[in-house]
Amino acid sequence: MLKLQFENGILNVLVNNKLKLKFEKSQEIATVGKYKATYKMSHGSFRIKTKRFNSQKIIINDIKKIEDDTYEFLLSNDKSIRYVKEGDVIKLIPFELAQDEYYQFSLPSYKNQHIYGGGEHFTKLDMKGLDYEVWVSEHISIKQILFKIQAFFLRKLTHDRLKRLLDDYETYYSQPTFIFSDLVFFHTSSNGRIHYNFKKDNESIFTGYGHLDDFYFGFGSSYEDLLEKLTNIIGRQPKLPDWVYNGRILGVQGGTDIMLEKYNKALETGSKVTGIWIQDWEGRRITAVGKQLYWNWEWDRELYPNLDKTIKELNEKGVKVLGYCNPFLAVEKPLYKEASEKGYCVKDKDGKDYLVTITTFPAAMVDFSNPEAYQWIKNIIKKNMIEFGLAGWMADFGEYLPTDAVLYSGENAEIVHNTWPAIWARINREALEETGNLGKIMFFTRAGHTESVRQSVMMWNGDNHVDFSFDTGLPTIIPATLSLTCVGFGLSHSDIGGYTTVPIFMTRSEECYCRWCEMNAFSLIMRDHEGLNPDLNVQFDENENTLKFSAKMSRIHTHLAPYLKKCVEYNAEKGVGVVRPLFFYYDEEKAYKEKYEYLLGRDILVAPVLSSKKKTRKVYLPNDTWIHIWSGKEYTGSQEVMVEAPLGQIPVFVRKEADAEVKEIINKITEEK
Repeated sequence: MLKLQFENGILNVLVNNKLKLKFEKSQEIATVGKYKATYKMSHGSFRIKTKRFNSQKIIINDIKKIEDDTYEFLLSNDKSIRYVKEGDVIKLIPFELAQDEYYQFSLPSYKNQHIYGGGEHFTKLDMKGLDYEVWVSEHISIKQILFKIQAFFLRKLTHDRLKRLLDDYETYYSQPTFIFSDLVFFHTSSNGRIHYNFKKDNESIFTGYGHLDDFYFGFGSSYEDLLEKLTNIIGRQPKLPDWVYNGRILGVQGGTDIMLEKYNKALETGSKVTGIWIQDWEGRRITAVGKQLYWNWEWDRELYPNLDKTIKELNEKGVKVLGYCNPFLAVEKPLYKEASEKGYCVKDKDGKDYLVTITTFPAAMVDFSNPEAYQWIKNIIKKNMIEFGLAGWMADFGEYLPTDAVLYSGENAEIVHNTWPAIWARINREALEETGNLGKIMFFTRAGHTESVRQSVMMWNGDNHVDFSFDTGLPTIIPATLSLTCVGFGLSHSDIGGYTTVPIFMTRSEECYCRWCEMNAFSLIMRDHEGLNPDLNVQFDENENTLKFSAKMSRIHTHLAPYLKKCVEYNAEKGVGVVRPLFFYYDEEKAYKEKYEYLLGRDILVAPVLSSKKKTRKVYLPNDTWIHIWSGKEYTGSQEVMVEAPLGQIPVFVRKEADAEVKEIINKITEEK
């Protein structure tokens, strides 16, 4: 498929005998210069200003063949780069870049090209016509909430205006990886901040700051083939523990008695429960914004008496208990005192522990660049969580490393910043591997960068608002999950009902809970979250209706277990995510643009209800023959259809060509009462 042709000092890159790239003497290949950036961080959100100067164009002076499929470009700055063909992938090995330098280059593009990737995007899927920064940060910002409060109280912001204001958001998971609609992928191992500009019809422009590393260009015969080649380079997630597929994971908090009371209530209404997630196992604090946690990674015996025995008893029933941790330490608690005395915390410029404000309270960060601190926090996970009996946990945060932090290693925090969540994932994964628990325990992360693909076990979509808003609510889960698939992270899920709650104007309704619940029933993981302010949000046990509804959804989800397990295994083997965009298999313009429907595996199409008080949903069906599972009605694809969508009957279609096992699963689902 991929061939390099070198004649008369000209290097042509051919794919299926079609010219894709061309390099020759006197060609401008990049621009390099100096830069100065200022960063202001508040609650994990960043304001960045950049000044570029002393720019110089980099010209190819000569091209030399080193050996078969390896070429060297001699450049006008007296440096060189290597161009190496490895199968259907080109690896470009660049020259070294100083930490105060930037680079810029462009790739050819065209008007109707579609571009996906860059990380996790909550309002966009196709990135053509846009520009963004690869920079991990807090996605749910105070600015967003203030905009929504203004819209609610002053009634001055329309929904469309609000959406435009929030389009240029930050994201928890940012990664310099892209796939293009002409079946090409681009990836760089660079860790620094990268700005990409896809606004021009004829070129895509990449600008990177302070760090330059290997680049990869891959070519595929299909999107599955493309993702396999991409994830051969950046890695894949492992298979999940078998227990994950056996039902829902209840999200509860408040103590041992409350946990067991809610668990028993779920069982009494016919719910399939495989796990109980208690995020406050280590204690909780009441703040101005809600019920939050004490970040001290030890069992809170007062709040959860006899939890050690309860975990063992639940294990005997096939039910796992999950917890919570993050890389911060509560300054009021013993673990911080120990870490501070040993010098294990990230420092500020004055040599003091760098305390970062999280909502309303400060916290210290473990310095992962210190080998002793790295081992210390990993040992805490091993002893206080794994040995204690937890079968999984939310491994939260990782986005908050300030650029002016002073690290033990002496590294520039601006360059390390993007890698921090991936290092945090690696610490959690090593704790599993070193105790023989990889494949038995599941942790899930919200922040990420390139190495997260191979280090993390599972993603979740973060602290979404408890509503139907298209900027931060239920609808955003779909493009977020699809965009993760496009960068090679194929296992993710969301909190049922969202998380971020604001009294009076943003609380979870029963309808929102039920619609989110039915969406997650047709996803990889079905896990509840009580939210930031549980007392203001409808929960699974709010009333008889929510109890029965969530129980039914849990049974539907459990019927999907064999299908989901095969999808996870395929992701581990090929890097093709469980949730996939329509364009993966259908070369249609509407499929390339559709961001609010998804394929669950290859054979099931899901179109969640996105708005309140809607009982129907318009669904685009790509070119195939589809069967609406609730009515049994058959549709020929490449058309939009309007289907009934009462609560409990989320629009779901199965391919007519699906095998008998899939159809049997669908039959069991539709028989649920």
